[in-house]
Amino acid sequence: MKPFTKPEIISLIAIFLILFAIALPKFTTSLKLARDQVRRDDMGAVQHAFDKYLAEFNNALPSATPDGRIIDCLKPGDKPIKKTNGGWSYNPIPCNWGIDNFSNLLTGEAYTSPLPRDPDYQKGATYLYLTDGDKYQIYAAMEDKSEPEVDPKIIARNLSCGTRICNIGRSYNVPTDISIEAYDQMLIEEANKKAIKNSK
Repeated sequence: MKPFTKPEIISLIAIFLILFAIALPKFTTSLKLARDQVRRDDMGAVQHAFDKYLAEFNNALPSATPDGRIIDCLKPGDKPIKKTNGGWSYNPIPCNWGIDNFSNLLTGEAYTSPLPRDPDYQKGATYLYLTDGDKYQIYAAMEDKSEPEVDPKIIARNLSCGTRICNIGRSYNVPTDISIEAYDQMLIEEANKKAIKNSK
């Protein structure tokens, strides 16, 4: 078989480079869309886990750290201690996204095993959990800003999902486009207006 000539080799390389240049943007877009689908699924999984948690703990939610982690894990070796009055005592610590289980600390039943984490965690992206004990908000940052769930009102809140600005969210008992504190204040003001109106 006759070997390729130098011009033929250069032509083949040029063809491969053109094909690569055409395929690369589509491949990159496909990867972004796949990561966004993982985020969408993770938001649903976390929301489902909180539904189970709320049912088991009489609508009380675990606390959150300032950086948006769920405080509902135990140090290795720690176990809940039964008190003399029949209650339980335990010292929960923050759960790490993608490492720790989110579970019932009394029974050990896992709601999610492990907690999901943003698929771009190596680039500093993370999920954000906010709560006041009876309401919660959970946020993520989609890469494709044209996704239907991307909410400009959430973006305007300028919440940090790690190295990115959060742009989608799920919640319980509160909208995602307003802080829990602002929502509580709004409810108080509405209740006061109703009370004044009813007293007339």
